[in-house]
Amino acid sequence: MRQHFIWIGALLLGAILGLLHIGWIDNTANFVASIYVRLFQLLAVPTIFLAVTTTLASLGKGKETGRIFGHTITYTLLTTIVAATVGMLLYVIIAPEQMPVDALNQENQAVANASQLSYSDHLLSIIPNNVVKPFLEGNVLSLLLIAAAVGIALTRIPESDQKKSVLHLLHGFQEILFTLIRGLIWILPVGIVAFAVQLSSQLTAGTIADSLGKYVIVVLGGNLIQFFIVLPLFLLIRGLNPIHTLRKMSPAVLMALFTKSSAATLPVTMSTAEQQLGVQSKIARFVLPICTTINMNGCAAFILVTSLFVMQQGGIEITWATMLTWLFISVVAAIGNAGVPMGCYFLTLSLMSGIDAPVVVLGAILPIYTIIDMVETAVNVWSDSCVCAMTNKDLQEN
Repeated sequence: MRQHFIWIGALLLGAILGLLHIGWIDNTANFVASIYVRLFQLLAVPTIFLAVTTTLASLGKGKETGRIFGHTITYTLLTTIVAATVGMLLYVIIAPEQMPVDALNQENQAVANASQLSYSDHLLSIIPNNVVKPFLEGNVLSLLLIAAAVGIALTRIPESDQKKSVLHLLHGFQEILFTLIRGLIWILPVGIVAFAVQLSSQLTAGTIADSLGKYVIVVLGGNLIQFFIVLPLFLLIRGLNPIHTLRKMSPAVLMALFTKSSAATLPVTMSTAEQQLGVQSKIARFVLPICTTINMNGCAAFILVTSLFVMQQGGIEITWATMLTWLFISVVAAIGNAGVPMGCYFLTLSLMSGIDAPVVVLGAILPIYTIIDMVETAVNVWSDSCVCAMTNKDLQEN
């Protein structure tokens, strides 16, 4: 709670400073904001690579629980795809406008040139022909392919000391990066001030506020539809009472809302599912850790909507083909996302960097991201709970 007040205070301070239009303050804010964007890019790429690799590698374990795993993956994919689709449809209906941000003008030409590539050229460009090059260029789409290949290969290797050593090494690097990310989040109020200065100093006749307002409506509206309509419908179809399920799982959902971390909420989610919802221990302790890693309904919707919004600001034409392509990318990226605070933000920033889209727009989004992060994490944990409950029901009937 204290952190939330600090972030809100930083947002208000930055907004006030930006409205003053003092030259040295604006220049300092631009410099600090650039530093934060570079730090995000530095940490995000290896974090995503390790998250996808270790996730896929861990899914190769427990073959005797194949039926449980199969139900979990099916429900995870269905709910995640629906969440992204709802976000896409809302984006089409509400249609956020162009932001007249001067900082974007410098990058519009590069993005416009990139958008001239055909889809076949774009797909070919993400196929890596060098292991090191995607890391150096920050090409996350290529990294996702490499990570998927490495993760699947690890599942095919028989259990041995060598395999355990590789996994321990990957998890060790992952912990180091998570520690660095937590440190970056700790000093994030400084970045929020800088980004808020940028945003408020660039307001022109309320147009940016209108555009961001519609963007926020799309993101939060999609999450709320997923939370109160889509997921309850999944439960009803499986013969479960959504009100009863939500009431029993409310401690975990509320915990997720305030911690903004599916991983941090996992112990509460498991305990609540077993003790209050009555899920079998063998199911809860297998399904929920997997869901915490790969079942990211809120994240998929955020990645898709935000990616479309950022590309639109860079002058890229948003066609149905573009939306469907990024719907697929968003689902795949969300599955590899780590259940940590701001994980979706890092993912989206990296994806946009990989296609040279104007990541400065994400700086404008950052001041309001804490609210988005709270809601989408609650959606993620509620979805985890639903998948667990449905899998438990399926196994009881068989």
